[in-house]
Amino acid sequence: MKTNTIKTCIMLGISALLFASCKKDDAPPAQANTITIENVLDSKPLVESGTFQGTGTPPVILPGQSTSITFSAARNQYITFATMYGWSNDLFFAPENPGIKLYNDDGTPITGDVSSQIKLWDNGTRENQTPGMSVTHPGTAETTAKNIKEVNGTDDYGHTYLPASQLMNVSLTYDGNSMFTLTIKNNSGKTQNETPFSPGVWAISYVAGGGQLLPNAIYTSGQPTANGLTNIAEMGDNAVLSSYLSGLTGIFTPLSPVLVVVYSGAENPFYKVGENDRGEGLKDLAQKGNADILADALRTKPGIKNVYVLKEATNTVLLPKINGADGGKVSQALSVSKGDRVAIATMYGFSNDWFFATTGNDIDVTQKGDVSATIGLFDDGTAVNQFPGAGITQFNLAGTPLDESKPIEAVPNPNAFTTLPAINDIIKVTIQ
Repeated sequence: MKTNTIKTCIMLGISALLFASCKKDDAPPAQANTITIENVLDSKPLVESGTFQGTGTPPVILPGQSTSITFSAARNQYITFATMYGWSNDLFFAPENPGIKLYNDDGTPITGDVSSQIKLWDNGTRENQTPGMSVTHPGTAETTAKNIKEVNGTDDYGHTYLPASQLMNVSLTYDGNSMFTLTIKNNSGKTQNETPFSPGVWAISYVAGGGQLLPNAIYTSGQPTANGLTNIAEMGDNAVLSSYLSGLTGIFTPLSPVLVVVYSGAENPFYKVGENDRGEGLKDLAQKGNADILADALRTKPGIKNVYVLKEATNTVLLPKINGADGGKVSQALSVSKGDRVAIATMYGFSNDWFFATTGNDIDVTQKGDVSATIGLFDDGTAVNQFPGAGITQFNLAGTPLDESKPIEAVPNPNAFTTLPAINDIIKVTIQ
């Protein structure tokens, strides 16, 4: 997907982060510092990916055997996978893109038999022999490589196949808190298309703007095979495609409109690690990206000199780097005096209630240059956590947060769900 297309769908879809407005002093003093906050995350389009295989040697999935994949997913996310029809020259099983649907339209998880969503595909790189144990590998290369094509009953050489759903049983179990288990069972035994299944790969794309960032992660029907799929389709070797998908798997998140507070005092005016959320609006920032409520509350407090809510001009939210394009950036001239401090906060957009904020004594206005080392990532303790970017109750993924009440704490890294990049590889703060 092209950079402009992705940015457009994200701009349209992340409407939950569009609450903030920027309020400035009517007459800022001539002497001013400028603070700049940037999303410098080198984003990835896949939230999760992995491999699967059988338990024997070689690790194929024989008739009667099964294997399972456990993963997290949000509404509008799908799981896709690919595995070789072992007794063929270059056929593979995979769901039709973008993958297996995981939630009903009302947001309830789909469970049970989803085999009907599985198809059989021809990789287009080898001439097809009669499928069976006697197939020669790798076989004869196609004179001219063909595009990937669904095998719907009969292949290009007249060989017949039962529907994929009669050879492979695929079922979903919902494990709670956005977690699923997908089980693939080989049902091909004693059929005309008996075959082992090879080790395979699976992937889940991030969703932004209601659409997949990478809806064709493994293959594209009607297009040439790529990225190591041939190794699976011809040899059952999942290493190359797994490496490719791993390189596309990681973190994607916007940052919400940024709260910037200039104050005089010894302590951050809106949060403290070890204390519960104060009920002044930080919860709305951490869960929904709405900084306005907290900004209004802070303006009534002693010692608060100026409060700003900064939103990116084009997208409101600060998007990460996408396909090499720069991420979102906001700047603000600050009215400051010697001894003033600056505190900031912004939501980790694809989370339940994580927020970035200045730590310690916040930012001394006499500091200049890159002050990103003052930023930490915190859990507000007001919503049950799920895999970031793959949680059914995450507000910015069309969910409703599940309330909890815990003290604010730093988000560990690695955490229970994933390993995040270093904080200064996500958010950059400079003062000039």
